[in-house]
Amino acid sequence: MVAIKATVENGRLVLDEPTSLPEGTVVELVPNEGWDALEPADRRLLHEALDASEQDVETGRVRSADALVAELRASAK
Repeated sequence: MVAIKATVENGRLVLDEPTSLPEGTVVELVPNEGWDALEPADRRLLHEALDASEQDVETGRVRSADALVAELRASAK
């Protein structure tokens, strides 16, 4: 999926950056605010969780999906 940023100026959408999409491509623009229907508190929690996850990756507190599945299978026995 290609993200295209635009602003509204005098009632017109103006692209802020070039795109590599082919000529004639039709795009559907969706306003950035409210597109996911998250309440501000939920959005804050989401961003806190994403920040914590990024810190986990940076500090090496991760494990492979295979290791996790093996652990879950072992605990289910």
